[in-house]
Amino acid sequence: MSSINIKSLNKYYGKTHVIKDFSLDIKDQSFTTLVGPSGCGKSTLLRMIAGLEEINSGTISIDDREVNDLSPKDRNIAMVFQSYALYPHMTVFDNMAFGLKLEKRSKEEINERVLEAAKTLQIQDYLERKPKQLSGGQRQRVAIGRAITRKPQVFLFDEPLSNLDAALRVQMRIELAKLHEQLNTTMVYVTHDQTEAMTLSNEIVVLDQGEISQQGDPIELYNKPSNLFVAGFIGSPKMNFIPAQYKSSSSESTEVEALGTNLVLPKKTTSQSDEKVTFGIRPEDIHITAESDHDWESKAFVVEKLGSNTFIYLEHDNEPVVVEAPGDSPVKVGDTIKVKFDLDRSNLFNSQNTNIIG
Repeated sequence: MSSINIKSLNKYYGKTHVIKDFSLDIKDQSFTTLVGPSGCGKSTLLRMIAGLEEINSGTISIDDREVNDLSPKDRNIAMVFQSYALYPHMTVFDNMAFGLKLEKRSKEEINERVLEAAKTLQIQDYLERKPKQLSGGQRQRVAIGRAITRKPQVFLFDEPLSNLDAALRVQMRIELAKLHEQLNTTMVYVTHDQTEAMTLSNEIVVLDQGEISQQGDPIELYNKPSNLFVAGFIGSPKMNFIPAQYKSSSSESTEVEALGTNLVLPKKTTSQSDEKVTFGIRPEDIHITAESDHDWESKAFVVEKLGSNTFIYLEHDNEPVVVEAPGDSPVKVGDTIKVKFDLDRSNLFNSQNTNIIG
């Protein structure tokens, strides 16, 4: 077992309250991602789990053992940083073996563990090279391999792919997913990249100013964000947010006025409201139509062709409404297009930014 239990954790830097009465249970063998914008406290939280940051109050337990007063080396965790932190004068083998030598493991055990990790990461042919002879992706594999050799209870990753180019990031995401399947070890991953969070995680924890804004399965967060912050952070491009006026609600539907027309959402609200609300809908849930029975029309002022899909930005008073169309869409800048909203997949947020669709 290697679950992590965090209870009522607080962290201050001077008078700045960075982590605020934070509680979280991370399941054994899960891949949990802490995601959020810069400054939300995700890396600080990871470093507190690792023992690299002092805890002002609260507790952290690993495998039901409180680790607040344990040094990092006694917590049976391994951490992979954004920078590779490899020793440039050492070979790949010696970098991966360094921690084991400090633990005074036998030569035979060190050789066995390093070779096993190298084969898992497909870097066995580079063991005699120095870090400067490796690509960025290979260096990050060495850093991960150094962590694997220790056979820790928990792996901690602090934005490990942010220094890689786009193609390598995709490749390394695949490698990390495979690695989790092979090792069956608890992994906690920190990133500001919501694509990494969506593709790697069993569970995502969205942080906002040191607190949990929402946690859950990636698809759950994508389809049912609990508030505007999560709806805007998860998804690229983000969800369209359109000012609306609440009209009425029944046990089966909710009517709002948005974009100069009445929209009947086939969902009931969790609370009645007569306030201004925000209608939320993702770009892929807005469909171009030639029919007279459409929900809205507007002029395209930006068209982004990405090959497999096209993003069309439509003029709107507050901010553009983004539509996702097929890659071969004939829409050009200046075209006026008609659209229908997939109201089954829409969301509605009240003035407190809470999703009120049941």
